[in-house]
Amino acid sequence: MWTIKIKSYQINGIMSTPAVSCVIRKSKAIGGIILTASHNPGGPDGDFGIKFNTANGGPAPEAVTNKIFQLSRTIEEFAICPELRVDLGTIGKQSFDLENKFKPFTVEIVDPVESYANSLRNIFDFAVLKELLSGDNHIQIRLDAMHGVTGPYVKKILCEELGSPANSAINCVPLENFGGRHPDPNLIYASDLVETMKSGQYDFGAAFDGDGDRNMILGKHGFFVNPSDSVAVLAANIFCIPYFQHTGVRGFARSMPTSAALDMVARATKIQLYETPTGWRFFGSLMDAGRLSLCGEESFGTGSDYIREKDGLWAVLAWLSILAVRRQSVEDIMTDHWRTYGRNYYTRFDYEEVDLDAAVEMMLDLELMISDRAFNGQVFTVGEKKYQVEAADNFEYSDPVDGTISRNQGLRIIFKGGSRIVFRLSGTDSFGATIRLYIDSYEKDINKLFQDPQVNYDLFHMELILLKFDVSYAVLESN
Repeated sequence: MWTIKIKSYQINGIMSTPAVSCVIRKSKAIGGIILTASHNPGGPDGDFGIKFNTANGGPAPEAVTNKIFQLSRTIEEFAICPELRVDLGTIGKQSFDLENKFKPFTVEIVDPVESYANSLRNIFDFAVLKELLSGDNHIQIRLDAMHGVTGPYVKKILCEELGSPANSAINCVPLENFGGRHPDPNLIYASDLVETMKSGQYDFGAAFDGDGDRNMILGKHGFFVNPSDSVAVLAANIFCIPYFQHTGVRGFARSMPTSAALDMVARATKIQLYETPTGWRFFGSLMDAGRLSLCGEESFGTGSDYIREKDGLWAVLAWLSILAVRRQSVEDIMTDHWRTYGRNYYTRFDYEEVDLDAAVEMMLDLELMISDRAFNGQVFTVGEKKYQVEAADNFEYSDPVDGTISRNQGLRIIFKGGSRIVFRLSGTDSFGATIRLYIDSYEKDINKLFQDPQVNYDLFHMELILLKFDVSYAVLESN
């Protein structure tokens, strides 16, 4: 029997990526196929991707995808069944027998919104959240689904079940081209939400991407929570979430380019921290081994071990749980966090459509420079600040579970005191390469915790000093 989980609340055939992971795990399926444009423009002229998740509910590891590719090269024929019709609007089983050409099979239609909501009821205290959102002293929230898949989930869980007013959730009808918008939950593409939050009418705001796994958190007056800070705050307040009161905390993890804000919490709480390459499958491996409870990445992804995907709606409910317990504003919670752990001023620069050969040459030249023994200990002066190199390398990761090693994951320059510069080459395609530059400037002086985030331009200017060889400077200057 084939079990196909393809019915959702109101809109048939639509599932969020977190819900897919949830349903795979609950039904003990061998895996699941996800058709998605993710957070990119979709529709006939937009993006379309195919993902395969394995039985743990997470993205297939490279060994599995390589095997699929090898098998695809041996296919001799395939059949198309244009007359086959599956009723996506009726929950239950439907049987099919295609004139004995194939074995009879059964398709089961389920409601993934209810299945997903059930999991969240076991993680969060819905009674407490309902009081926060609809009680006598309730807060006002604004959630933007950006015409992605999360809309029906937000309506069902936040509005219908937890009592937030229906008009607190916008753009909740999933559209194949996302209404012509780019459903990437950041300050640029979710600018309408940012402007609305600046009015001061709402206490909490959030936006989701097209397939529901990413999130952006905002406070009153448009106060922006950097995603690296977001996972650190969740870690510092983790026992505001009932799930972790019962399971305990096994470990924290972040992707290497993500700021080290989470590291400060792990150090203070003496909880194991893992620094992994970019890619959620690395977190999944740690979760399957019982080593990881909470993780996040700088590209607006946050999640926990109840599934094996990042989860935008889970992150929003986690933040609301903290607000319900602490009864402070988002800004006050963030301010208290910086006072306790220090602040990581964090910025990412993307240099897109760079000539691939020049980009590769730049990375090789930079690696050669930072691997020179004389580079360690070198002091750079930028303005009034001095930065001394503590370590520099091309990051590689040895998986503590299976021992596999992932090399060439990005160039790191780590300074004494916790600041870092990271270079990564990614996104190589027909349009060229993308060079990502991450600047993570740590500040623990309580008098310097509330500077303009542009303080990172100090380290950005240092990056230009580092790129003193012609090819590197030319690559970045041209973009």
